[in-house]
Amino acid sequence: MADEKSNAAAYWSANLRLIIWSLVIWALCSYGFGILLRPLVAGIPVGGADLGFWFAQQGSILTFIVLIFHYRWKMNKLDKEFGLEE
Repeated sequence: MADEKSNAAAYWSANLRLIIWSLVIWALCSYGFGILLRPLVAGIPVGGADLGFWFAQQGSILTFIVLIFHYRWKMNKLDKEFGLEE
């Protein structure tokens, strides 16, 4: 029983780390590069616009999609590691 609880706690801890890092990356791309850091990246051209505008319009959405697939991939690995795969 104690081993099962520690296994569940380790699984949940790894899941939370993955969620927190995903949210940090998403916030950096959407709020950071798109809004707060836009003056710093304004001189970098991407597709006819500056990098800050690109992140605000498309980059944060593409980053979010990549994060969804990365989360799925990492959770499948975690599930196999902890014996919870489907």
